[in-house]
Parts: sequence; C-alpha cells; structure tokens
Amino acid sequence: MYIIVGLGNPSREYQATRHNIGFDAITRLSDDFRIPLDFKKHKAICGKGMIAGEKVILAQPQTYMNLSGESVRELQDFYKVAPENIIIIYDDISLEPGKLRIRTKGSAGGHNGIKSIISHLGTEEFPRIRVGVGDKPAGWDLADYVLSRFSSEEQPIIREALGKTSEAVKAILTDGMEPAMNQYNRK
Repeated sequence: MYIIVGLGNPSREYQATRHNIGFDAITRLSDDFRIPLDFKKHKAICGKGMIAGEKVILAQPQTYMNLSGESVRELQDFYKVAPENIIIIYDDISLEPGKLRIRTKGSAGGHNGIKSIISHLGTEEFPRIRVGVGDKPAGWDLADYVLSRFSSEEQPIIREALGKTSEAVKAILTDGMEPAMNQYNRK
C-alpha cells in the first residue's frame, strides 16, 4: 500500500495557487485513476483506490502547509505504511514551471510543509515529487509569490506537468523509484 499526499493550503482563497500544486496533483490522480476523494479523516480529504495494481490512499491535508506533518503522521500510523511508501507531491520554486524532480529522500530545502513532515515522521527518507512553479521575480515577497496564481502562459505548462506527475506516480508504483527518476528527472 502507498499513501500519496499532495501538499497545499485548505480553503478557496488558496485554490490554483503555486503553493497548492500538490493538491492539484492529487485531484489529477483522482481523475486519471477514478479514485473519488470522498472521505475526510486523519486531518485530510482522502480517497481509496488502486493505481497500477497497488492499493493507494490519496490525501490532501486540511491543516495549513506548515502543519502537513500532523496529517501525514496520522495517515502513516493508521495505515501502518513505511516512510518509503509515502509519496509527497509539492511545489518547488527552484525548478522552472512544469519541471519535475523525483527524489527518494532529502532535506526540506526551506519548504515548511516538508519540514513539518520530516519532523513528524522522524526521517528525511520518503519519496517526493517536486513540481516546478518557477522562482520568484525580483522584488516579490516569497509568500506573496507562492500564493499567486499561474499566468495564462504558464497554465498549459502546469496542466502538462500535472499529467506527467500522474504518470510519474504510476511509474514509481510499477517500476520503482530509480527507473522513475531516470525517466522524469531528465533535463
């Protein structure tokens, strides 16, 4: 079993912002694999289903970003899943819009959601898919930037990236982390 968590902030005001790309990825997985997000438990909106023959739980934590670890820990404790079977999808400002970076482990890199998850799981060793949202323009406050929406030019790139993220999750479950990294981390 795998738990796939997309990071974001709850409430309408944050929908479709750069920081909520993880939520958007979970919605795309829900659509692509016909897994309804139909119950609220473990401080998250969740769905149960199958991807590539593997049981999965999709989750959008309903804590704010900096408390995401609370939900992830509750999910882990309830479903008895090892950290290497918890895939976290989140935004990355160090990647250009639409680029993916898959890793088996790593530091928080300044991302408060990942900081919280590392703190609650007690390890940096869990798979993650970082989705590029672009670096903040000069003069912008970082919080204002990540809470901004994608430009009309960026929207098709982001839609394509969400499709690739869905394919990457399937590749991880089917082939494993190394082949998925080789396929999706290319320049």
